[in-house]
Amino acid sequence: MTGPVLVTGATGNVGGAVARSLRAAGVPLRVAGTDVARLRTCFPDTPAARLDFRDPGTFDAALDGVAGLFLLRPPQIARVGPTLNALVDRAVRHRVAHVVFASVAGAESNQVVPHHRVERHLRASGLPNTILRPGFFAQNLADAYRRDIREDGRIYLPAGDGRVAFVDTRDLGDVAATVLADPTAHRGAAYLLTGPQALDFTEVAALLTEVLGRPVRYRAAGVAGYLRHLRRRRVPVTQAVVQTVLHTGLRRGQAERVDPTLPLLLGRPARTLREYVTEHRDVWRWTPGPERPKMGG
Repeated sequence: MTGPVLVTGATGNVGGAVARSLRAAGVPLRVAGTDVARLRTCFPDTPAARLDFRDPGTFDAALDGVAGLFLLRPPQIARVGPTLNALVDRAVRHRVAHVVFASVAGAESNQVVPHHRVERHLRASGLPNTILRPGFFAQNLADAYRRDIREDGRIYLPAGDGRVAFVDTRDLGDVAATVLADPTAHRGAAYLLTGPQALDFTEVAALLTEVLGRPVRYRAAGVAGYLRHLRRRRVPVTQAVVQTVLHTGLRRGQAERVDPTLPLLLGRPARTLREYVTEHRDVWRWTPGPERPKMGG
């Protein structure tokens, strides 16, 4: 490809990992997001563009001259038609040579998740594309689950006994860079990306207990209790519903499959959850303070 790759969501876990992997691979890039000052702080030597999915007026300048697009759905966006799909339409006009979309595992058949509609629209657009379908991220422990682990010493989810083959966002970044460095070889492909081992959340809690040196337990939540818990945590309603749907799907084994695709694409083993937790243990460091009310069911 000639021209840079536009990376959306570059200040987040996934977009940031992709941008760093592209930079390490020597692929020209342009980082994009709503906060240009923060982008420039995170990537001081990289061109930055303001891109707000809710403001189509930002699309053309961000896409101008790019050869590739890494597309990521921000969790707070549920209406993908006027946002992500509208950006895909604009990418058609700009003759973007290849789009990589970070979807989720099972989105090809799960019509509830917004990613399903983006996948369909991207396929119908005629743009050369590759779809990445990662399972649950190891980084969820330091993001969506962080406060519960750090403050309450627990993981509280409606996942039942479901098992998860956690994938590290750094590995997803490396896969995206591999695809965008040679897009022709991956045109039209859809890759399921998982970690090397499936664990249930009782096992995850035991791993955290071992590495952190303090007790962490798993408590299985009901659907209603979990929704109330997220709302008390001030998670927006739509995001809370999507998050609940994804976690209840774990009860049916939707994320337990260990797939060989990621190590085959990278030529090395996938990172383990133990590696991630050990390397980032300070994320869950807790300093005792005033008694806090317990959250959720």
